[in-house]
Amino acid sequence: ALMSYRGLSAVLDAREHVRQETDKWRRVAAFLTRFERDVELALPRPVRSATGTAPAWRGEAVATLEGRLEFSRFASTEGVDTARRIGYGLNEKQEVELWVWPGLDVAPDTVPARYSVLAGVKVFELQYLNPALVWVDAWPLSPADPPIPRAVRLRIVLASDEEIVRVFALQS
Repeated sequence: ALMSYRGLSAVLDAREHVRQETDKWRRVAAFLTRFERDVELALPRPVRSATGTAPAWRGEAVATLEGRLEFSRFASTEGVDTARRIGYGLNEKQEVELWVWPGLDVAPDTVPARYSVLAGVKVFELQYLNPALVWVDAWPLSPADPPIPRAVRLRIVLASDEEIVRVFALQS
């Protein structure tokens, strides 16, 4: 009876572990799908900001309160085609956050809606492919850069130490 109990316990433990791993990878896949869709719909349109004009695509070299990546995006929301400003960044709870502004040119004090889109992330890094086919840590680096980079490389490291790197081609 003891051997049967241990065997059943091992099977149940294995099933729970598989369920947890499946759930984790399902959440990662959903995030990557969302990120890919968002960056593929990026618009080369700058926006008005409190300090003047913000570029269509702004990628920060280091994490800031404004987020690591912010860009204009065309999307259908609630059956209405509209352009929005969105951003991605890593918060203090080790969650990748999606920031959504209500439009492109909004009042300077407009606060974006913030949504956690992937929890359990230790590292969230982005790099951008410039016209010379060199990966850079910030975008734009100069006023001569196009509004949108040629591609974006996303690197995340999960709390469980798995590293994921994806490259997304952009319409520039």
